[in-house]
Amino acid sequence: MNEKIELVVTARDRDLGGFTVRRLLPYATHRMVGPFIFFDHMGPADLPSGKGMDVRPHPHIGLATVTYLFEGQIFHRDSLGSEQVIEPGAINWMTAGRGIVHSERSPANFRKTGGRVNGIQCWVALPTEFEETEPSFKHHPASTLPEFEIQNIHCKLLLGKAFGKQSPVRLHSDLFYLEVKMPKGSRFSWPEDPRETALYLVEGNVLIENQNIEPQSMVILKSGAGAEIQAQADSRMMILGGHPVGPRLIWWNLVSSSSEKLEEAKRDWILGPRSDSPRFQKIPGDDLEFIPAPENTPIPKGSIM
Repeated sequence: MNEKIELVVTARDRDLGGFTVRRLLPYATHRMVGPFIFFDHMGPADLPSGKGMDVRPHPHIGLATVTYLFEGQIFHRDSLGSEQVIEPGAINWMTAGRGIVHSERSPANFRKTGGRVNGIQCWVALPTEFEETEPSFKHHPASTLPEFEIQNIHCKLLLGKAFGKQSPVRLHSDLFYLEVKMPKGSRFSWPEDPRETALYLVEGNVLIENQNIEPQSMVILKSGAGAEIQAQADSRMMILGGHPVGPRLIWWNLVSSSSEKLEEAKRDWILGPRSDSPRFQKIPGDDLEFIPAPENTPIPKGSIM
């Protein structure tokens, strides 16, 4: 057993709007890493001309979504009236708070030509005091995010603070999220940190604490541990974590510290987005369809942790 590695999680395939995603979190024995409660690797998927991704309007509460693309484009719309083409290298942070509705589709030009979609989508559970905050959406272009070199290793700070740098994204809790590109033969040290930490290998091949890690695997470190990483091939990793925000329940697209709030949001979504909903308004320009809540799925009681 490795002294610094708690668990290696292998991705599980899920269907999302016509193409496969690989889900790492939540996992049976490790539902969260810091405040990160959901982690999906979208693609890589080659969408043919005339086809596209269509994730219809759906709700969220109690979390923030984080979308980061390596390749492709996604057109984000939400019930606040936000419209944003998400492109590679940018960070898109949507705070659901008390409730928001959004859709994710291929933009018209991308749908016409076809192309590859490849990226990461996370959910970050909001601290209890922010679970009912007003929803918002913020786009941060690639040029605004700190990029730096550690020897010959390229790092990009997406969220939080690390290595003396700070991301411009306004957060609700103490967390970090980085993209790290390692050329073959390079070595990288992740320092000891009291916060929970996971490393996700997007592509390539690495040794973490001399343990071989396959692509699309997530390594969860033991509490407070650092890690020595060696690149066996050109590799790309995402490093994420932070301080826990406390126990959370997750049901479908809804996250909360309260089963009563989940039940309330579920009842509110049964009729879909509408003008008289206290949580879930219609999306301007995308209000002809929506994803219904799963039937006969009980709201969880107690904690997922």
